[in-house]
Amino acid sequence: MAEIRNYTMNFGPQHPAAHGVLRLVLEMDGEVIERADPHIGLLHRATEKLVETKIYSQSIGYMDRLDYVSMMCNEHAYVSAIEKLLEIDVPLRAQYIRVLFDEITRILNHLLWLGTHALDVGAMSIFLYCFREREELMDCYEAVSGARLHATYYRVGGVNRDLPDSMPKYEKSKWHNAKEVAKLNENRQGTLLDFIWDFTERFPGRVDEYETLLTDNRIWKQRTVGIGVVSQERALQLGFTGPMLRGSGIAWDLRKKQPYEIYDRMDFDIPIGTNGDCYDRYLVRIEEMRQSNRIIRQCVEWLKKNDGEIIADNHKVAPPDRVSMKDDMESLIHHFKFFTEGFCVPKGEVYSCIEHPKGEFGVYLVSDGANKPYRLKIRPPGFAHLSALDEMSRGHMLADVVAIIGTQDIVFGEIDR
Repeated sequence: MAEIRNYTMNFGPQHPAAHGVLRLVLEMDGEVIERADPHIGLLHRATEKLVETKIYSQSIGYMDRLDYVSMMCNEHAYVSAIEKLLEIDVPLRAQYIRVLFDEITRILNHLLWLGTHALDVGAMSIFLYCFREREELMDCYEAVSGARLHATYYRVGGVNRDLPDSMPKYEKSKWHNAKEVAKLNENRQGTLLDFIWDFTERFPGRVDEYETLLTDNRIWKQRTVGIGVVSQERALQLGFTGPMLRGSGIAWDLRKKQPYEIYDRMDFDIPIGTNGDCYDRYLVRIEEMRQSNRIIRQCVEWLKKNDGEIIADNHKVAPPDRVSMKDDMESLIHHFKFFTEGFCVPKGEVYSCIEHPKGEFGVYLVSDGANKPYRLKIRPPGFAHLSALDEMSRGHMLADVVAIIGTQDIVFGEIDR
């Protein structure tokens, strides 16, 4: 008899299903996985150290680049940590705008997750469907911040600017004639809030389309049902949060259990799974998109009826507006000092976390009273999930690793900071 030996193979880092620069060393017995060893360190950008060298307000942009599909949610955790130490109140309108964009970001994240997860497993169409809706939400990002990806829109004490009264419009070109452009601009005639409301009217129907393609698709079910099963008890022990935890049947959501901003005023449900497999986690995220749509509609209704400040009226931590800066000497001094020296944060330490699309995203901040953080530690949800990859993939086939990486919704920017 020939001697049969296990062999070791590299999965990634240059792999279309590795979702970043994950190097996964797999110990295989034929096509069955006996051990999976994730290696990180190929992306490391020393974000936490860089933050310690800059004034507080200059590091907001670093947060966008951690999980680069959940940009504003990362910013939210960072600015809320600073606000806790400063003990400043965020105006109500700013809180509603933050929640509105947190939920837009959640949908953006889940759309990219669904498109790429299905693409990894072998379904092409859904990827194109998801990016059709992502494009519209990216236009909302661009309308408020000028950037489609790294927005840097949240500020200590509120947000950078109020919601615009008009949406950018398509123009006639050699690709689109006047009639086509008029159709493309139909829902762009009003304000940003009108555009978002129009999106929320259509989006549930779009989610139904995704479900038509996948939910009862027998190939999709063969690839996800019973794959990467994690029990309730084990999910807690492994430090799972977000859809990974809820997929195992635990209704833990920081928006309900530890409400922040104005989530306690919102009416929405927490979807949970029963089996803790890839299929249940898929269903949880699909339903989360519907619930986010509900929250967005409630925010839009409130924002249309109520006006107010969008940033704290404290020029030590928030710069004065451009008009007063150019007319008033004191405002000019505030402006100059804010952008050169920044502001000093009282001594102390704080942990601030939010319900990020992938789970609990936390920022642990230590201040020594200076204008730069003494220490910043980020708690990304993906790191705990990746550490469970070995346990989740043992005994499965090589092709199932792709489905397990997909269901974890890994983005390497936050894992390998």
